[in-house]
This record gives sequence, C-alpha cells and structure tokens, in this order.
Amino acid sequence: MLKWVHSLANPNKLYLFCGRLLWVFTPLGILITSIALFWGLAIAPADYQQGEAYRIMYIHVPAAILSLALYSTMAVSAFVGVVWQIKAADLTAMATAPIGAIFTLMALVTGSLWGKPMWGTWWVWDARLTSELILLLIYAGIIALYHAFDDRRLAARAAGMLVLIGCINLPIIHYSVEWWNTLHQGSSQMQQSISPLMRLPLRLSILGFMSIAATFILMNLRFLILQMEQRRTWVITLATKGGRK
Repeated sequence: MLKWVHSLANPNKLYLFCGRLLWVFTPLGILITSIALFWGLAIAPADYQQGEAYRIMYIHVPAAILSLALYSTMAVSAFVGVVWQIKAADLTAMATAPIGAIFTLMALVTGSLWGKPMWGTWWVWDARLTSELILLLIYAGIIALYHAFDDRRLAARAAGMLVLIGCINLPIIHYSVEWWNTLHQGSSQMQQSISPLMRLPLRLSILGFMSIAATFILMNLRFLILQMEQRRTWVITLATKGGRK
C-alpha cells in the first residue's frame, strides 16, 4: 500500500490516477448535488421562524464547511511538500487554493444573502464573518505569491509557508461563535436540531459539494502537472494523442 502511495509522487502516474478519479467524482457530484438542491430548495418544508429564507443554508453551509476543509487539505499538502520535498504535495496544495477561495467567497456571499432578512443588514463586522473574510484574503495571498515567482519550486515553497502560517485562522473561525458574543448562530448540534426533512438534503448537499470540489481540484492538479512536465516525453506523447488519458 505504501509503495503504491509513494508511486503517486511520479507526475505521470499521478496524472493518470487523477483522470480515473474524475470519472468517479464528476458524475457523483452532479447527481448528488442536483438531488440535494432540488430537495432542499423545492421540497423541504419552510422553517417556522425564518420561513423560506433559510433555504440558502443548502448552499451556505456546505460552502462554509469546504472553505475550512480545503484549507486543511492545503495545509497537510504544504507540510508534506515543505518537509519531504515532494512535488506532488506542492502541486496538490496549489491546485486546491483557487477552489478553496471560490467556496470561501460563496460562503461570504450566501451568508450576506441569509443575513439580510435575519439581521436587517448585508454585513456586520462579526467575529465569524470577519475571520472568514480574512481566510479569503489568505487564499488570495497564497495564489498571488505562487504566481509571483518564475521558479515553480521556489514559488511552491514560499506559498507553502504562507499556507502553514495561515492555519492559525482556522480555529479562530471555528470557535469564534463560542469565544465571542456574535450575531452568527452557533454551529454546534445544528444538523441534529433541525427536522430530518431539512437535515437529510443538507447532508446530501455537503457530500455533493465535496464531490464537486474534488472534481475541480483534480482537474486543476492535472493542469498543473502538465504545466510542470510540459517538456517531458510522456506529456509530448499525450499531446500528440489528443490528451486521451
């Protein structure tokens, strides 16, 4: 098993493996997300307090969860890349960064849409919202730093260090609703406290969003591998065959 995992450090094998995974995550993400959103937005009952406005939850909650989960994935990959000098880990971290930034932006936008009818304002400098905004800026900084260097190895090292430094913001986001008196509702036991007719599509939505995130990360990772290995024989051979791998 360890030998197989170690083999994925080879860019060619990693590229092919990502291609196989795409055949799993792409249809899975489309199917599950479609079912979850239709169920949550059209079938699930209205909330007795928030009415129809609560339905933004089926996009906001998965996006917020993924904003943290993808950064955690980046942190693990960056740590492996910095400590063990594995190119595949560096590429995985950088392939994850723009996808994490997109989901963080989605969480902020949908949070504002949800907050307007609940709080009467689009934005407040709430601890949870502010720390999530800082996370988006960290994502942007990582992406900008990676593209600021022509040397890909140096770029990955610099960006990886910033990823690890930015980890300090993750517990602040997660525990902000417990450490400070905020407008944002507490997250503990939220999925257990709502009706099963609302809870099941929410969990499906989280699973579907995860599959979609994995799809885009895999696609981005394959692009970065081709970019890094563009002068290699296997990439030239792949290009002459029309990329059918």
